[in-house]
This record gives sequence, C-alpha cells and structure tokens, in this order.
Amino acid sequence: QVQLVESGGGVVQPGGSLRRSCAASGSIFRLNVMGWYRQAPEKQRELVATITSGGSANYADSVKGRVTISRENDKNTVFLQMNSLKPEDTAVYYCNLAQFGINSWGKGTLVTVSS
Repeated sequence: QVQLVESGGGVVQPGGSLRRSCAASGSIFRLNVMGWYRQAPEKQRELVATITSGGSANYADSVKGRVTISRENDKNTVFLQMNSLKPEDTAVYYCNLAQFGINSWGKGTLVTVSS
C-alpha cells in the first residue's frame, strides 16, 4: 500500500504563486514516477507535471514555463511550484505515484485562482 499526503492548496489571486507538496509512504520501489494531475469542473483529469526518480521532468503545455516540479527522493516527496497562476488553473489537484504500472493517488486539494 502507498499513501500520499498532500499539503498546500487554497485560494490565490491571478498572477500569484502557490507551492504544493506531497509525501509518499508505504511500499515504494526506488524507481518510480511522481507527479501532479488536476481536474477542473466537467473536465477530465489531466496531467500537470511528472518527475521520475532520476529527475526527468515532464510538463503539460498549459503550464510549461509557469510550473516547476521537483522531488526529494530520500523523503519520497514531490513538490509543485506554481507561478503566474491563471483562473483556468482552478481545479482539484491530485498527487500521483506510479510504479510497475500501478497508480496511487492523493485525496486531492482544490486550488482556486480568482480575484
């Protein structure tokens, strides 16, 4: 079993910044991918960013240049730094860990970008 505990989230004004963190625990193989996905109302869950245990990052085009994903492997923790936030970034953000084709998910936290 893998548990993912998220922190951060909340309400931020357009143009503002937000930093999320997610700590994984349980049965975690050293080779894995951690990341963040989001789901806006009436839309499918979509990729925000992922990062491998080797440090290779991947970003959705919609957030590229505004978002930085990082991780601390010894703590199995992933971070998401979000800058220049836009109203369209409003969504529930979910932490994810993938290993051996198995996905584990955090509970999700709402991020609202509004003036």
